[in-house]
Amino acid sequence: MSLRNRLVLTVLGLLALGLFIGLGATWGALQDWKSNREADELLSRSLNVALVSGGVALLAVALLSWRAVRRGLRPLDDIADTAAEIGSGDLTKRVPPGPPDTEMGKLSDALNGMLTQLETAFAERQASEDRLRRFVADASHELRTPIATIRGHAELFRRGAATRPDDLAKVMRRIESEAERMGVLVDELLLLARLDQGRPLESNPVDLCALATDAVADALATSPGRTISLTASPAVVLGDSLRLRQVLGNLLSNVLQHTPESATATVRVTAADGNAILEVADTGPGIADVERIFERFHRAAESRTHAGAGLGLSIVAAVVEAHGGHVEVESELDRGSRFTVTLPRRRR
Repeated sequence: MSLRNRLVLTVLGLLALGLFIGLGATWGALQDWKSNREADELLSRSLNVALVSGGVALLAVALLSWRAVRRGLRPLDDIADTAAEIGSGDLTKRVPPGPPDTEMGKLSDALNGMLTQLETAFAERQASEDRLRRFVADASHELRTPIATIRGHAELFRRGAATRPDDLAKVMRRIESEAERMGVLVDELLLLARLDQGRPLESNPVDLCALATDAVADALATSPGRTISLTASPAVVLGDSLRLRQVLGNLLSNVLQHTPESATATVRVTAADGNAILEVADTGPGIADVERIFERFHRAAESRTHAGAGLGLSIVAAVVEAHGGHVEVESELDRGSRFTVTLPRRRR
């Protein structure tokens, strides 16, 4: 039996009970009055009127109760219909809002809030699955190239390169180079996987000024003809010095690889509003697709001729986020780019 029918029967039962109690009391009083006055006709008429009026009252109350209960439970029918549509896969459906400050209104608001959270969670899970599929596909593609190169040179070695010293040296160099490239790619993938899992990094005082000085010195040693200036003020953060050094290294490596030697670079370390700010700017050609610059395995069209799998800036963003900071990029074609890393300073 449905809830609506149970409520109607409950109301009717209570009303019938009240009527029967009233009729019983009236009947007893009339019986007592009859014994004294012997008014049979009056007793019979009173009983008939009471029964008819009671029946009419019961019928009227039944109709009114059924209509009121049906109207009151209509939001439950809407909720059931919405739940059926959501069960079929449409997570955008919502329960019609009820009157405020009522039980149905509160229930509708609570259900709609829950449905919004469910829709968001499913969307995030779908997006995560899509990213994982792209990540696996891109990683497989990037690993296929060095593996194929190693296999090809191994085949040359098997076919007789071992008897020719010059060819043998060339084959071994290529095998070592591709193996090293594949090892770097695997290390970067493992680092990103650890960061995605939210594994805690080391938390020690790190002097960004010292890190920036070392990173600039290493960049100048790699490319002595470059002009790289450093402006640094004391800024200490809590973090993993190795990973933060990797952030600086990747940003400067990005400058060295994707800008001409005539372009200048500037590294600044400052502190403001309780944060440490690291800036790496250059006067290179700029970046055309800034909005995708931190995507994994993404390489701009002008940088596809350079070595690398397109993970350097993705690692920068992931490491900075793991330290509770954020990284931004500003770029203008033919005028240069600026990467700004903001990290919370060390609490004293």
